Amino acid sequence: MDSWLSIEVLDGAFAASAWQRAHGDRLTEAALTNGAEQWTWHVHHWGVTLEIEFSSEEKRDRFRSLPAVTAALDAVPDPERGLLVYPGRGGGSGARVPRRPRPLPMSGCGALPTPEEEVSLRLATAQPPGFEVCPAN
Repeated sequence: MDSWLSIEVLDGAFAASAWQRAHGDRLTEAALTNGAEQWTWHVHHWGVTLEIEFSSEEKRDRFRSLPAVTAALDAVPDPERGLLVYPGRGGGSGARVPRRPRPLPMSGCGALPTPEEEVSLRLATAQPPGFEVCPAN
């Protein structure tokens, strides 16, 4: 059974591609010497992703706890919000067809028409001055 490990590094104080150049060789060397079967780097506009495949979860977990891996992960550009490490392949749903962007919500693009007020007109009955209508008993 294949066990993948994904490491996503986001840009921060410096570019994640600079982090890849500084630590990428040590990470891939540590992966190969600890049983990695294959690996791949993905460069994105927001950072980089390293995906490594191991033959077992034990080898994957042993790699994750190596001092060289811990040191590389401690040196990411944004250590608080710029590092994602998780089992499995990186990025999204794994669909063969890319997702299409959803339409933007158009709630603020135009004002609703102003409601018209209903006007009710009644004709008043004319009465001569001093003439009062007596209520019916």
